[in-house]
Amino acid sequence: MAKLLEMPKLSPTMDEGVLAAWHKKPGDTVAVDDVLAEVETDKATMEFRAFDDTTILALLVPAGSQVKLGQPVAIVGNAGEDITALLASVSVSVASAPAPSKVEAPAVAVALAAPSAVAAPKAREPVPVLSRTEYAPSSAAAAALATNDRPLASPHVRQLAREQSVDLTRVRGTGAHGRIIPGDLSSAPSSAAGGSPAPRAAAASLAAASVPSERLPLSPMRKTIARRLTESKRDVPHFYLRIDLDAAKLVSAREELVAALAAEAKTGDLPEKPSINDFILCAVSRALVLVPECNASFDGDAILSHRRVDVSVAVAVADGLVTPVVRNADALSLLAMSREVKRLATKAKAKKLQPEEMSGGTFSVSNLGMFGIDEFAAVINPPEGAILAVGRVRDEPVVRGNAVVPGKRLAMTLSCDHRVIDGAVGARFLAALRSLLENPVRLLAG
Repeated sequence: MAKLLEMPKLSPTMDEGVLAAWHKKPGDTVAVDDVLAEVETDKATMEFRAFDDTTILALLVPAGSQVKLGQPVAIVGNAGEDITALLASVSVSVASAPAPSKVEAPAVAVALAAPSAVAAPKAREPVPVLSRTEYAPSSAAAAALATNDRPLASPHVRQLAREQSVDLTRVRGTGAHGRIIPGDLSSAPSSAAGGSPAPRAAAASLAAASVPSERLPLSPMRKTIARRLTESKRDVPHFYLRIDLDAAKLVSAREELVAALAAEAKTGDLPEKPSINDFILCAVSRALVLVPECNASFDGDAILSHRRVDVSVAVAVADGLVTPVVRNADALSLLAMSREVKRLATKAKAKKLQPEEMSGGTFSVSNLGMFGIDEFAAVINPPEGAILAVGRVRDEPVVRGNAVVPGKRLAMTLSCDHRVIDGAVGARFLAALRSLLENPVRLLAG
């Protein structure tokens, strides 16, 4: 029996997704667990698989469409079945939906397995959007303006009018309620005969005001980032602790290790090159063991003290940020940490991370040092209790003994959830972290 196939929930936080590509076409038979399509969720690109042995009778949305959770995307059933009623039900649901606030692609584009007498649902008519120049104030607003000797205009517009010798009482405002906006001045007559041209700065300002802004729809990932980080800053009481540590031994240890690995390489392949970030992640995981109060999260009427050290690592991707989790990070050697982080980052950038690889972290690390950032403060990733923000290694003069010599410094900022971590606890964690990073041989021996 023919039925509608709806968009399933492919990640724990998914509300909608982009149907990136169909792997089947109308008329194809499919077996249980066959890949039907690829869907970009708020976290990664997931495979949409078949739940039954069936035949694709119609595709209801084209590749590239934004699809809500539970929205019909296809019709499946036995080959040759009449799907007129199902197509009509989809058409009715589209027709009864509220009008869009902006011009959109048709909600349903039907591809059938065979010719059908049922026409595809018509695309919704675009909603016209008035430009500034098409706006006209209401009669009430116009009457109010007529009885008011002072034109509606901001101080900035009045300044521009003075610079251009424009009489505002002779300008027709196209802003809300007849308010005069910068673009209205360009067509206004000058108040002085043979008035001088506007200054270049004013002309540039008017030109900029007339260029429309581009409206970019949010991807599922950006929607999730916006929602979760708004909730974090609104609901989580952040406070920040900063240290600036001596990174000279850390840089030297990393250079010596890379040189040793290159010398031991038996093939022509590039040797492993652990990064400064790999050292930091190892140090963070060990510091969490030394100060377990920072390896915790808030849970309503209790604090969860985690018995595992699962470190979330912020990875920048094309559409935003994801945080794959390094499991049991405290048990990994430096080289094992380097391999795992590279593996997760590669999957993240290819949008191939699975939901279980992006959830359940107990502490986060975000490093912007590779982008030349000296220091910053990061937003906590709920429900975790803290996040460490790492800047770049900086070349700076330092005092050693009685002399000023070249040195290397590294700034880090710990953002803490004050419901979970107090200032003294955060300070103890940073002290342990500083000790490990300023004596990195301890990390190599672990």
